[in-house]
Amino acid sequence: MQVSFKKAETVQTAPLAELAPGECGIIASLDLPEELAQRLMELGFLPGHAVERSASAPGGDPVIFCVDGSQVALRGDLCRRIRFTR
Repeated sequence: MQVSFKKAETVQTAPLAELAPGECGIIASLDLPEELAQRLMELGFLPGHAVERSASAPGGDPVIFCVDGSQVALRGDLCRRIRFTR
């Protein structure tokens, strides 16, 4: 299931994995299986919502994001399938 937030103009997106610690972005799309996309949307990962990268484990995976007032840890493979805009 691919869920996206489309605007009238063309917007460049990047994988969520590219957010630097402390950097914020706006979720643009989730290119994930339906069940996983639904679960992440329930946690606040909705297209058009702000997300901030907070920290990561010492090895870099998982990564912790602040979204909708909560902190959520995501594995790197998921971070590469969620796109954001600045």
